[in-house]
Amino acid sequence: MNDEYTPKIIGFLCNWCAYTGADLAGVSRIQITPSLRIIRVMCSGRIDPLFVLKGLLKGADGVMMMGCHPGDCHYQKGNYSARRRYVLLQKLFEDLGFESERIGLWWVSASEGPRYAQVSSEFSEEIKKLGPNPVREEIFI
Repeated sequence: MNDEYTPKIIGFLCNWCAYTGADLAGVSRIQITPSLRIIRVMCSGRIDPLFVLKGLLKGADGVMMMGCHPGDCHYQKGNYSARRRYVLLQKLFEDLGFESERIGLWWVSASEGPRYAQVSSEFSEEIKKLGPNPVREEIFI
């Protein structure tokens, strides 16, 4: 794939851990991929699978979901809900013939700024290898 291609990635980040980890990466001046557009949610358990599907249909090349580590959720079991939904989404993607690699779920705590940057960069590179999303509308901003 062309080196100039920059994937468009949506990131749904938990307010309490992943978003704070992203903020830590920023204030620590860790280089972060420019591909990611962040949407802050109160809990990873609040990420509706329709948000993920709609993001891909509207032009995103990939969707990241990040939340607190299992057992550390501020809402007790939200990340377990997120994990169950993620597994169902992967199965749905495979059944429909889509690339399930275009979605991902990671646990990032508030103190893991370097991990946030690493995961974001690795996912961006993976999406770059897959190329542009073949099923999309051209309205992504």
